[in-house]
Amino acid sequence: MTVNPRAAYAPLLASASVVGIGAAFLRAPAAWMLLAVCLLLPLLVLVARWSPVRSGSVAGGLGVAAVALWPVPLMWEDGSWLEACGAAAFWALPGLGAVLAGGYLRRQADRLRRAVRDAQRDQQLELARDLHDFVAHDVSAIVVQAQAARFVAAGDPGQAVLALERIETAGLSALASMDRTVHALREAAGGPTAPVPGLVELPGLVERFEGGALDADPVAVGELSREADTTAYRVAVEALTNVRRHAPGAAVVRVSVRRAGAGIELSVANSAPARGEGGLLGLGRRRRGGTGLAGLRGRVEAAGGTLRAGASADGGWLVSAVFPAAAPPQG
Repeated sequence: MTVNPRAAYAPLLASASVVGIGAAFLRAPAAWMLLAVCLLLPLLVLVARWSPVRSGSVAGGLGVAAVALWPVPLMWEDGSWLEACGAAAFWALPGLGAVLAGGYLRRQADRLRRAVRDAQRDQQLELARDLHDFVAHDVSAIVVQAQAARFVAAGDPGQAVLALERIETAGLSALASMDRTVHALREAAGGPTAPVPGLVELPGLVERFEGGALDADPVAVGELSREADTTAYRVAVEALTNVRRHAPGAAVVRVSVRRAGAGIELSVANSAPARGEGGLLGLGRRRRGGTGLAGLRGRVEAAGGTLRAGASADGGWLVSAVFPAAAPPQG
């Protein structure tokens, strides 16, 4: 059985205060009363810091009263009631100061707990976004390729084998994403971390996407900050996932990274899907269980960029994220 000594602070202060008040009115020696006051003040700080509000308020009130009233019997005997009240008001100040000091420490501790709780919640949201941004992309690829393999297995076994190879690749990528999530959990516990993927992995991402075409300016990619680089990769993953889910009939999906004025633009544009092949996803449409492009807007803006998505002139869909350049153009 665990005993919490802090639970005894309020009863101890209340008992000591009652004894002190009684001793004062029984004319205990002034030296003893000053010693009692010196013991009551630290107790007041401890009660204000640690005790529950209800019991602490009662004990604190008694403690301040004991500190304030100890000279009253002496002043009342040798002076007037006005002097006694003045002495009580003067000695109430140290008691109130002890309460304020303990209350300040309690407030700081509460703020620290809230900060830790908020940090833990932000970390949980970060892990949820990682799972959505990366694992959902690979899982959707597995589903699409499995459906394709089922339809072509009888007529074209060779295509079914290719689909199975793509399923294997997507599965390995999903496992790698989950490994990164585990590393993030280990980081929270003080363990080693794993790097977050960036645009250096964009060619492999587009290559695994059927119908994907990449046009990336390596100079422009090199001018992105680390935060913008990883955020741009997340935007590409999310946009390609949305194409796979909501426009599976799109013949061409173009991914480009290029300079756009003073910034660097990542764009993902898909052609119009074949009739009956599914709709397109906009920023305003929500999906169950996912943050979508709307959830990425905050990430892009945090990296200093802007995000927009909308229908293109050819009936397809365009997602564009523009980030500030972290370095001046080279060459």
